[in-house]
Amino acid sequence: MRRLIFALGAFLIACLAILALTGPALADAPAAEAPASTVADVEKRVADLEAYINNGARGDDSKIAAPGPGHNGFLMICAALVLFMTMPGLALFYGGLVRSKNVLSIMAQCMGIAGIVALLWWAVGYSLAFASGSGFIGGLDHAFLKGVDSSPSGWVAHSTFSMFQMMFAIITPALIVGAIAERIKFSSLMVFVAGWMFVVYFPLAHMVWGADGLMNGIGNADAKIKAIDFAGGTVVHMSSGWSALVLALIVGKRKGFGNENFPPHSLVLTMIGTGMLWVGWYGFNAGSALAADGIASQAFMTTTLAAAIAGFSWAAVEWLVSGKPTVLGFCSGIIGGLVVITPAAGFVTANGSVIIGVLAGIVPFFACTKLKKAMGYDDALDTFGIHAVGGTIGAFLTGLLATTQANGALAANLSDVVGKTLWIEQLKAIGVTLVLSVVGTAILGYAIKATMGLRPSVEDEESGLDVTGHGERGYHLGEA
Repeated sequence: MRRLIFALGAFLIACLAILALTGPALADAPAAEAPASTVADVEKRVADLEAYINNGARGDDSKIAAPGPGHNGFLMICAALVLFMTMPGLALFYGGLVRSKNVLSIMAQCMGIAGIVALLWWAVGYSLAFASGSGFIGGLDHAFLKGVDSSPSGWVAHSTFSMFQMMFAIITPALIVGAIAERIKFSSLMVFVAGWMFVVYFPLAHMVWGADGLMNGIGNADAKIKAIDFAGGTVVHMSSGWSALVLALIVGKRKGFGNENFPPHSLVLTMIGTGMLWVGWYGFNAGSALAADGIASQAFMTTTLAAAIAGFSWAAVEWLVSGKPTVLGFCSGIIGGLVVITPAAGFVTANGSVIIGVLAGIVPFFACTKLKKAMGYDDALDTFGIHAVGGTIGAFLTGLLATTQANGALAANLSDVVGKTLWIEQLKAIGVTLVLSVVGTAILGYAIKATMGLRPSVEDEESGLDVTGHGERGYHLGEA
């Protein structure tokens, strides 16, 4: 046993001696190189992660097969916020401004528009707006939302992007309701909205935001009109505002307009609706970055500044002109600021948004008070004065104030016009939007007026559209 132990000990000592002598040589020997394919794979994965964090372009051979969870979740929340703008935000804002006998009609119109636009969006609307096609309209590759699933589109799911854009499509025609409030048949409005989406909204959305759109200056290097619109100055506010004026002229004035006073029945509802619209607008503007990135933060900041300053500016001018700053003035100014900043939100600095906020409180104020009185049109809830006028000056100011300091993406396709002649491109886009909205609405409006009629009977209008159109009352005050 002792000999066995002695032999094992000698063997271990010999092994240690050999390791001591050869260790340095082994340490200096070059390590085995990793296979080239493994190194390339790691580099590609790191590049994918950097692109995701920076919201850069996703390569066709990306190793990240799913949508980026952060950006995708952010956009779903933003989509919900934009829907929140229509219901309950816009429904309460407009509902409080009409007489109590018509409050439910406004809410029914908002809900009806949400339903019919969602149906059209599923069938062909999304495809016509965002599928590849011509510079004016998309094709039918995504009809019935074919191929629109959880697969990634950029860093969000294709389905998430389509639903986000559907919320824009819902609120845009709902804005028109304000101009013809208290005097249009529900059935006629639904037919008008269905036609208007095909004639005005789908083509305009494709021209401005489609990958091959005629006026998509930032996303289409071959765009004929190198204009920019971050979140819908032309697509949403100009289109709805100018269409609202034309439809109001075709429908005619409310019975008693010019002789009777039509005060808002509940400014409390209007103020609550204003707050909801402001909160929802962050989904509208910040969400248009399509990622939870620095551009979204920029849009969040500029949206806040413009809205707050415009609300104060409107009330200040009102105070000087009429002697009192009203709650309605604050509300109107806030909405005006949100409208005017929309096309510029992700393209301007904080200083630019302050300029926009001041002008957004002053110019629409005079449009809603002096211009409307001078021209004599019945824009019941000032849709034209705020959305058409505001959207138009917002699109123009975007051309003057947009800078690569706020958004480096402007340097990609627009380096030759940003800070120089971009305002001219914006004027071209304004012209196209105005013509399409006015002509399209006039054709639809007169066609419906000649066939099924636009207005309820005089008796129904006097009784209120809540009862005559929907068989309900908004309030049963004093009843047992």
